[in-house]
Amino acid sequence: MTKCLIVDDNRANLYLLKNLMQSKGWEVIEAENGKIALDKAQAQPPDIIVSDILMPVMDGYALCREWKLDEKLKNIPFVFYTATYTEPKDEKFALDLGADRFIIKPQDPEILMNIIIDLLEEKKGAKPLAVKPLGEEMEFFRRYNETLFGKLEKKVLDLETSNRKIAAMEDTYRLSFENASDVIYTIDTSLNILSVSPSVEKILGYTPRDFVGRSVLDMAYILTPESYEKAVAHISRVLNGETIPAELYEFVAKDGTIKIVEISGAPIIHDGRVTGLISVGRDITLRKKAEEELRKEKSFNQTLIQHSPTFFVAINSRGETILMNNALLSALGYTKGDVEGRNYMATFVPEVERESLSKIFEQLIQNNKPTLNVNHILAKDGSQLLVEWYGQPVFKESGEFDYFFGVGIDITKRRQAEDALRESEIKYRGILESLDDAYFELDLKGNLVFFNETFMQRTGYSREELMGMNYRKYVSPDSWEKASGIYSKIFTTGKPDRNFSYEIIMKNGQKRYFESWSDLLIDKNRQPVGFRGMARDITERRLAEEKLKQTLESLRNAVGTTIQVMVSAVEMRDPYTAGHQIRSADLARAIALEMELPQEKIDGIRMVGSIHDIGKLSVPSEILSKPTTLTEIEYSLIKEHPRSGYEMLKDVESPWPLAEIVYQHHERMNGSGYPRGLKGDEILMEARILAVADVVEAMASHRPYRPSLGIDAALEEIEKNKRILYDSAVADACLKLFREKNYQLK
Repeated sequence: MTKCLIVDDNRANLYLLKNLMQSKGWEVIEAENGKIALDKAQAQPPDIIVSDILMPVMDGYALCREWKLDEKLKNIPFVFYTATYTEPKDEKFALDLGADRFIIKPQDPEILMNIIIDLLEEKKGAKPLAVKPLGEEMEFFRRYNETLFGKLEKKVLDLETSNRKIAAMEDTYRLSFENASDVIYTIDTSLNILSVSPSVEKILGYTPRDFVGRSVLDMAYILTPESYEKAVAHISRVLNGETIPAELYEFVAKDGTIKIVEISGAPIIHDGRVTGLISVGRDITLRKKAEEELRKEKSFNQTLIQHSPTFFVAINSRGETILMNNALLSALGYTKGDVEGRNYMATFVPEVERESLSKIFEQLIQNNKPTLNVNHILAKDGSQLLVEWYGQPVFKESGEFDYFFGVGIDITKRRQAEDALRESEIKYRGILESLDDAYFELDLKGNLVFFNETFMQRTGYSREELMGMNYRKYVSPDSWEKASGIYSKIFTTGKPDRNFSYEIIMKNGQKRYFESWSDLLIDKNRQPVGFRGMARDITERRLAEEKLKQTLESLRNAVGTTIQVMVSAVEMRDPYTAGHQIRSADLARAIALEMELPQEKIDGIRMVGSIHDIGKLSVPSEILSKPTTLTEIEYSLIKEHPRSGYEMLKDVESPWPLAEIVYQHHERMNGSGYPRGLKGDEILMEARILAVADVVEAMASHRPYRPSLGIDAALEEIEKNKRILYDSAVADACLKLFREKNYQLK
């Protein structure tokens, strides 16, 4: 077996050489400097030596000289493998010392091994060669020192340069660390916090001193329970060598507010070992709130899209229809289920237009700019609509195309009219006169220069009276500014306004509402000379909308009346608790107001409070009004009223969870309530508020089986069982109302 001695002060280099040679089946001896190598070789001579040059204690040059002076070792092949001594004079000095090969790092492993193997083969049949005399001892030291000190000088210069760079990097890091808007922190393997950037104070209100030197396990108070468990698990993974991508955590700031922070973490590795972790946290609370607002806005926009008279369509990257609003579905004669997922081109575009429309889609993606285009679409019955589309490509955050979004209006009739206008001025005039909608043309000053019969009918003026009349004469003062702005915009941009409404005053003083589109009138030289437009009388529609509004208001009043009837029905069957629901509802509303809950929740609490005992309709009246202590069976019937109330209300459409609040208003924070034994966060906040209001009102009022216990006893009950039966915040708000703000049950 070939025995090779490898010499290098770099453990990584030794490791690579060792693996390379052992893969050939060789025995490998390692040494970290020339002195150790010489001792090992003299004790156990190898078949070949491969040595670095720049090493501590004894460098490669000194080792080679001693090697060649040793009778036992001088004929063993000596190979230099260096990345520091790379100049021709360095190689010449090595060969003069008696080295057999001089190889510069890095070298292809296969080539390196071939050189060594060839050298071994060469030495097998060769006779021992006399070592060339180097000359006087002083000459060796002169050349040795010249070579060595040259390299050391370069190393010193390189080290100074590196130190300056490191110092600059340290300054940069320190400045970045101290001024970063994100929070940067490090933790050691014992879970102790080593450093925290000052930005933590801006986000959480704590200073770095509040954290540095403390254990992560002591930090539970700054995280919600779920986030704390997740953080501990992720820290454990990072300390095992994993890199954790950005995760969301909920932090509890010093002022008690919840902050949403996005944190990523990576291990700190030194000499192949994980010595800690570094993490970066970014406050995205505002972004999350904005996303929630965006979600609400998106929902609102979707409602608008579905109920808009304008056409809306969306087509994904595979050409499938993913959205058509109600107006477009109605115009085409389809239902929503008919169109979703169907190929838009094959289903809705005439074959002769598919190629041109495909090119338009391609240009949209390439240019990423919205554009106007006109094409026919096929209805279910085979007829065609001509639609003017405003198309917009939508891309993912990655830049990849996602879908097309188009907004269109049916211009079938308008295009037909325009084609007819081109054919003949006479025909053009005839068509205009036959239109049900009013058509008009104005000069640049707003004076009428042409109008059709319908326009006269809609305004009540004669042709002679209207000719030359300024639009301000028949447009109501409330609509002047709007109309003027629209005409100015049309003149400035040259683009038509497709849909705006205004109010006119007829000759007889009657007001009518119109929906109109207007465009520029241009002469043969393409210069603007006025405006033209069409107006549709939408008075009846506006009146219908107003009537619908009144109907909705009546319905709202009817709902309130219905709830009042429910309240009365309960109280008629239980006269001893007359007004209990209303008083409980008023107190619950006051508590919610004191807690500064959103107005929407306050309204819901007031509403549900007034019917929270509706389930008592299912309890026999003789039990409700029984003046003596209830039996166990009778009490169990009473305890069923939350469930009965839930069953009565569960199918009622409402913006509030009425049924669930009624279901929970007898639950308690420690799980001792009924009917389901819910506890803690399982109970809705509205139900927690109603539970306190219900208890206070009940204890402070007379009952068939006992006289009133008084408000002081009721408040003592709430204070005594705060955090046990009742929510702390709710209880505090209730106590504050009575004791500090003089609230009284009405």
